[in-house]
Amino acid sequence: MGRMNKTLLALTGIAVSAAITQQLRRPSEERTWTGQFLGVPYDFRLPTPTHLRAIFWNPDNPSLVAAHPFGIGWSLNAYRLVHPKTA
Repeated sequence: MGRMNKTLLALTGIAVSAAITQQLRRPSEERTWTGQFLGVPYDFRLPTPTHLRAIFWNPDNPSLVAAHPFGIGWSLNAYRLVHPKTA
């Protein structure tokens, strides 16, 4: 594993740890397991088929990227790849 991969893996681990810590510091009734850490979205809820479709194939989302359905970071909205908006 190269130095860059090790660095990215370490940064990802830090971000995930910080996001979980952020949630655990809240009272249990206020934990949503979703949010942002340093502007990066996270969602640790188990995804449903409806939620997966809303992320990966969403004609109502004008953006090419959306928050991961589980974990930290972004995913592609494939609908925008297949049907790009025309100006």
